[in-house]
Formats: sequence, structure tokens, C-alpha cells
Amino acid sequence: MDSNCFIRPATDADSEALFEICLKTANGGKDASALYSDPHLPGYIWSVPYLKFAGDFAFVLVQDGRTVGYVVGTPDTNRFDKDLAANWWPFVRGQIADLAPVCARDADVIERIHNPRSGTPWLQDEYPAHLHINILPGLQASGWGRRMISTELQALRNHGVGAVHLGVDPNNEGAKGFYRHLGFSQFERDGAMAFAMRIDEGSC
Repeated sequence: MDSNCFIRPATDADSEALFEICLKTANGGKDASALYSDPHLPGYIWSVPYLKFAGDFAFVLVQDGRTVGYVVGTPDTNRFDKDLAANWWPFVRGQIADLAPVCARDADVIERIHNPRSGTPWLQDEYPAHLHINILPGLQASGWGRRMISTELQALRNHGVGAVHLGVDPNNEGAKGFYRHLGFSQFERDGAMAFAMRIDEGSC
């Protein structure tokens, strides 16, 4: 484990780093820069809104002064979705108003921004919290991912949360193995894959 790394709470100054890391890991954990015409597109959905609207549950991994990873989450997915509907998506729609889909994944993200949806509504009653984690490829499988997940789960526990879930790209074999190793249970429905865990029992 790299001794030059440490985890700290995220701040507003980390916004651009979260956009960049989300883009550089959005292709099954690999660089998706060629798949989006606007480098902010994936981060509008999967990283920065958590910093803005659930900042107490946003943490970053820093190496030699550079932000190289993040873990973000929310204790209440349903409430978070309502907050974004009122205060985030209208702003983002203004940001992309003149953007025409050109690259491979533009259309999917633009559609998601205009018609937001939770990826795993069938898990949210039993596992109300959810999280996202991404680390730049050079530090993946370094042991820091586990420490970042542990940091996030402890923050959620401290908030009284008993269970958490997350969605996973079915093609990301490394991520699937990682979550199984941490003790998450795998769920699949309608082509979507997710992992979930009771965290009030302290398994990570």
C-alpha cells in the first residue's frame, strides 16, 4: 500500500478531480474519454452531485498532493433523488442545453439527465443507502479501495444507516470480485447488477 496516499473528506475544490476520475474510470474501470464529447457528462451523474448534496459522505484518496480516487454516497437514496430533482438536474440541463450526442455514450447520459432514474429501486427499501467508488487505474487493486469503502461505511453507520447498495457494470469483472471479497451480496434483475450489504452487523 502506497505510503504517499491518504484519505480525507472531499471539499468543493475537489469537484474537477471528481469529474476527471469519473471519466477516466467510466468504461468498466478504464478510461472513457473517447466515449463522451463532454468530459463532465459521467460526473454529472455518478460523482459530483454527491459532493454537492451529500458532502458528509464524500471522501477522496490523495497521492502526492493529487486527488486520485473518491468514494461518495448517500444515507437515503429516495431523499437524495428528490434533492437532485429539485436542485441539481435543472442546473445540469442548462449546462448541456446545446450539446448534441456525438460520441458513443453521449445519448445515454443525456437521456439520464433529462429523465433521471435510480438504477436499483428494487433494493432501496431494504438497503436505503448507496455509494460509488472510483480510483484511477494506477492505484486500483492497491488495497486503498477497501480502506475507502470502510471509511464510507463507517460514515454511514455513524449516521444510523443499517444497509447499503451499489450498482455495478456487469462487464467489470474486477469490481464484481472486489465487492464479493468485501462481503457484499450480488443481486440481478432486468439486466441490472447490484451488490448490497447490511452494515449494522459490521462486516467490513
